[in-house]
Amino acid sequence: MNYRNKDKTGSRWPGGPPLNMGCGVVLPIVILAVVLGFVPFVRFYTDFVWYDALGYAAVFWKKFWPQWLLFGFVFILSLGIIRFSLMRARKTALEAVVFFDSPLNLPRVKMLINAFALVVALALAFGAKDQWAMVLRFLNRMPFDAKDAIFNKDIGFYIFQYPFYRYAQSLLFKVFLISLIGTAFIFFIARAQGRVDMESYRQIPLSARERLQLGILAGILMLLLSLGYWFDRYELLFSPLGVVYGAGYTDLHARLLALNVLATAVAVIGLFLPIAARRKSWKFIAVLIGVWIVGTIGLRGIYPGVIQRYVVEPNEFQRESPYIRHNILATQRAYGLDDVVVRHITPKDGVTMEDLNKNIETIENIRLWDYGPLLRSYKQLQEIRTYYDFPDIDIDRYYLQSEVPRQVMLAARELDVRQLQNPTWVNMHLEFTHGYGIVMNPVNEVTPTGLPVFYVQDLPPRMTIPLSIEYPQIYYAEMTDYYVLVKTTVQEFDYPAGDENVRSTYEGSGGVPVNSLLRRLAFSVRFGDTQILFTDVITSESRIMYYRNILERAKRIAPFLLFDQDPYLTVMDGRLVWVMDAYTITDRYPYSQPTLLSTKAGKIRFNYIRNSVKVLVDAYDGNVEFYISDPEDPLILSWNKIFPDLFKPLEEMPPELILHRRYPMDLFQVQAQIFAVYHMTDPNTFYNREDVWSFPTHGGSQASPYYIVTKLREEERAEYVLVTPYLPTGKNNMIAWLAGRCDGDAYGQLVAYVFPKQKLIYGPQQIEALINQHPEISAQLSLWGQRGSDVIFGRLLVIPLEDSILYVQPLYLRAENSDLPELKRIILAAGGRVVWGERFDDVISDLFGVEDERETKAAESPLYKSEGLPEGGTLGELVRRARETYNEAEEALQRGDWAGYGEALKRLEGYLQRLDDLTRPLQEDEIGDEYNLID
Repeated sequence: MNYRNKDKTGSRWPGGPPLNMGCGVVLPIVILAVVLGFVPFVRFYTDFVWYDALGYAAVFWKKFWPQWLLFGFVFILSLGIIRFSLMRARKTALEAVVFFDSPLNLPRVKMLINAFALVVALALAFGAKDQWAMVLRFLNRMPFDAKDAIFNKDIGFYIFQYPFYRYAQSLLFKVFLISLIGTAFIFFIARAQGRVDMESYRQIPLSARERLQLGILAGILMLLLSLGYWFDRYELLFSPLGVVYGAGYTDLHARLLALNVLATAVAVIGLFLPIAARRKSWKFIAVLIGVWIVGTIGLRGIYPGVIQRYVVEPNEFQRESPYIRHNILATQRAYGLDDVVVRHITPKDGVTMEDLNKNIETIENIRLWDYGPLLRSYKQLQEIRTYYDFPDIDIDRYYLQSEVPRQVMLAARELDVRQLQNPTWVNMHLEFTHGYGIVMNPVNEVTPTGLPVFYVQDLPPRMTIPLSIEYPQIYYAEMTDYYVLVKTTVQEFDYPAGDENVRSTYEGSGGVPVNSLLRRLAFSVRFGDTQILFTDVITSESRIMYYRNILERAKRIAPFLLFDQDPYLTVMDGRLVWVMDAYTITDRYPYSQPTLLSTKAGKIRFNYIRNSVKVLVDAYDGNVEFYISDPEDPLILSWNKIFPDLFKPLEEMPPELILHRRYPMDLFQVQAQIFAVYHMTDPNTFYNREDVWSFPTHGGSQASPYYIVTKLREEERAEYVLVTPYLPTGKNNMIAWLAGRCDGDAYGQLVAYVFPKQKLIYGPQQIEALINQHPEISAQLSLWGQRGSDVIFGRLLVIPLEDSILYVQPLYLRAENSDLPELKRIILAAGGRVVWGERFDDVISDLFGVEDERETKAAESPLYKSEGLPEGGTLGELVRRARETYNEAEEALQRGDWAGYGEALKRLEGYLQRLDDLTRPLQEDEIGDEYNLID
C-alpha cells in the first residue's frame, strides 16, 4: 500500500490551499475564540476593578501573574519534553524502517504529534496553575525554629519545601511516563504495513537507537521513582498506621528500611536500563525488574507485618512509647496547647454569700437569653417589616461607663429582597439596597412580661445607653449576595415611618464606579442584566456594589486563609463594623494529630492552626482590612512576604476594636477537642486512654462553648472569656473546664481548671436530672403542658464562682398560637440544691439562703410562733404553695372545672389558716425586754 504523496510538500495543492478555504476555516475559529473568551475577559476585568476600588490591585496582580507564569513554565516544559520525545521517536523509527513505506510518513503525523503534545501540555499546565500558592510559599518560606524528632529537619521543610519537591517529582514523572508510552506507540505504529499487530513488530525488531531511547526514558522514570521512594521516607511522619499519628516503631524499623533499600535499588536500575536496553540484555532487565517487584512485595508488604506482629504487638507500649511522646509534644505545639496554664482546684460543695460578693460582676453578666429564643423574639418584635431579617445573634461586651465589661447580644437588621412584595429590577437593585440598624440587649435583663430589655431598638435606632450610630445603613452583611447600584437618580429606601418611607442617597465610597459606557457594558455582561446598560438612572457618580457577602468578600481577597464561621458586628465611632477571625492552617506538621472542621464548604482537614489574622469589614463602605494578630506564626509571615500590601500590624487596629477582640469560636472548639485527649502528657496514661475527656450534650448534640464575664481564680478583675466544661468519657460528672481569655495582655491565653477525680462535681446532665426530679418544677411543667404551652429549656450554663460552681438554666414559655417565647423561670443550682423563680434576684436570694436566714430569724424570734411549719419547710414555702394553689383555682375556673375550683379553694384556705397561725404575734407579756422590734 502506497502512503506517498504526489509532491515533496505532501500537499494536494502544490501552490498552497486556496485563499478562500483558509478564510473559511480560520475566520470561524477566530470568531468562536473571541466569543468564548469575551465572557472570561469581562469577569477578569470586573474582578480587577473591584480589587482596585478596595485598594488591593497589587494583591490581584500578585495572584494573577504567578498563576499564569506557572502555567507557562509547565506548559513549555511539558510540551518541549513530550514533543521532543515523540518527534525523536518518529525520526528514529523511520530510520529503522526506511526500506518500506511506514504510516509515519503521512503528513498529518507531525500534526497529530504536535496536537497530542499540545493537549497534554495544556492539561498539565492548567493543573499546575492552581498550585500557585504552594509555589509562592516555597519561594517565601520561613523557618519554624523547631525540628522533627526523626530526620532533624526544621518543621518549615515539611510545610514549605516538601510539598513543592513532591509536586515537581510527580509532574516530571507524568511527563516522562507519557513520553515513554508515546514513544513505544510510535515504534509500534512504524512497523504497521496496512495493519497494526504483533506480527509486524516481529518482522522488524527494534533498532539499537530505538532501544536506547526507550531505555533512557525508562531509566529517567526509574530515577524519578527512586526520588519518590526517598520522599516517601518523610511521609512516614504522617503515618496513620501506628498507635498514634506519625511514625511508629514498625514505620522506622521496617518501612523506612524498605524505602531506603528500594530507593537505592531503583536508582541503580534506572542507571543500568539505557545500557542494558541498547545491548539487548533483556534477561538482565527482567531480573532487575523482578528484583524490584519482589523487593517491593517483601520489604513493603510482608516485612512490616512481621515486625508489627512479632516484635511490636507482644510489647507494644515499650516499643511505641518514644513515638507516643513525639505525637503528644507535636500535637500540643501545632494546636497552640503547649502553653495552656493548668490549675488544679477542689470546688466547694455549695455557693456562699462571700462567693456572691466577690463575683458580683459575674452575677450581673449571667446570660439568661439563649440564641434561639432571643432570635425569635428579635424577629417578632424588631423586624418591623417582612423584608427585614435577623440571620443570627452575635454576642459581645461593651464597657458602658465602667471598667467592667457588660455582656450584650445583638443582631444586624438585614434586608431580604426575597420577601419584597414587588421584586422589580428597580426595587431589588436601586431602591431596596441595604439593611438598617441593629438590635441590642443585655444578656441578663428581662421585662416583667418575660421579654428582652433592649439597649438599641426600632427604626431609626433608639438607644438607652451611651452609644452612637451615625451610619446605620448596612450594605455589606451575611445575607447580601446580589448587586446594587447607588448614587443614582433613584433615592434609596432607608426605613418605614408611618404611612411614608424615609429615603436617602448613599454618601460613602463603597462599590466600583460605573462612569463609562465600557463599564456599563462589562457589568451588564457580568451579571447577565441588560438593564445596567440601558437604564437612564445611572450618573457619572453612580457606583455598583457586588461581592457584598462579608465572608465571600474576605475570601476573594485572601483565599489562602480559613475564615471563622461566626463573624460578629460591633459599633465603632458611629459605624457598624464586622469582625472576622481568620486562620492559617496546614496538614503537614509532622507527628501532629489531624482533625476535621466542618464549614459551609464542607469538612476541612488540618493538623496545625493559628488565629493569625483579624479582619474588619465596614458595613457601610465595604472596606476590608487585614491585621496580623499572631506575628510569631511562620505561615502568616510567609504570606506577608508574598503580599506585603495586604496585611497591617495589629498595633494599627483602631483601639476601640481592640476592646472587642474575642477568642475565636472555631479555634477554641478545635483546641478544646484536641485538649480533651492531649491534656495527658504521660505516654503510659495516653496509651491506655485512662483520662480521656468528653463534652456535655444539649439537645442531642455536643454542647458548644460559650462566652461569659467572670473573674478567673487567682486573677483580680472580671474579664471576658470563652469556656467549656469537660466530663470524663462515659461519665456525667464534671472533671475540668477550659477558658480562652479575651481581654488585654492575656488575650489568647488558655487556662484549664482541673478537679480532683475522687470528688464528685455535678456535670450539666446531672444537674438537668435534678431539675427534672424537682417536685415543684415537675408539677408546674405538667400544668403548663396541659394548657398547651410549649416549654423551652435554655442551655444549662456552668458559671465558675471562686472555688464554687453555679449552674444556670433559663426556662421559656411559648403559647400555642404564638412564636414569641417568654422567659418565665430562672433555674439555679449549686451543691446539688436546685431553686427556681421568676426574678433572678429572688432566685439568687433563695439559693444563697438570704430568705432562709430571714425566715429562720423570724421563726426564732419570740414575736412569732414557729410550730406548725411543714417538715423541712419555711414560711416562704407556705407562701409559694398558697400562690400556686390560687393559680390552680383560677385556671380551673377558666376551664369551667367547678370541682377542681372548689378543691383548690379548700386547700388554699388551709394554707392561709396555717400562715395565720404561724405568724400570729405573741402577747405583750410573752415578749422579753430584749426584743422590741421585728427585723
